[in-house]
Amino acid sequence: MGVATMADENKSGGLKDLVKAESMIQLALAIPLGCLVGWAIGSWLDHHFHQSWMMIAGIVLGAVGGFIQIYRTAAGYIKRDQ
Repeated sequence: MGVATMADENKSGGLKDLVKAESMIQLALAIPLGCLVGWAIGSWLDHHFHQSWMMIAGIVLGAVGGFIQIYRTAAGYIKRDQ
């Protein structure tokens, strides 16, 4: 029975590692994807409303959104570790 418990601990430890890796990938992609989405929406708005500044605002807002996502994820890890 002790062997099964050890195997179960290894599985859950492996799953925890995969969850951590997935979270790190999310963190690595948060700002670039936020900027990309902000650029795309801003570019569409520029074209639709015949402006030239909305794309830059979209990029900035996308970067801010990425930073917020990173902050929330990091705060969650800090809270779990305590």
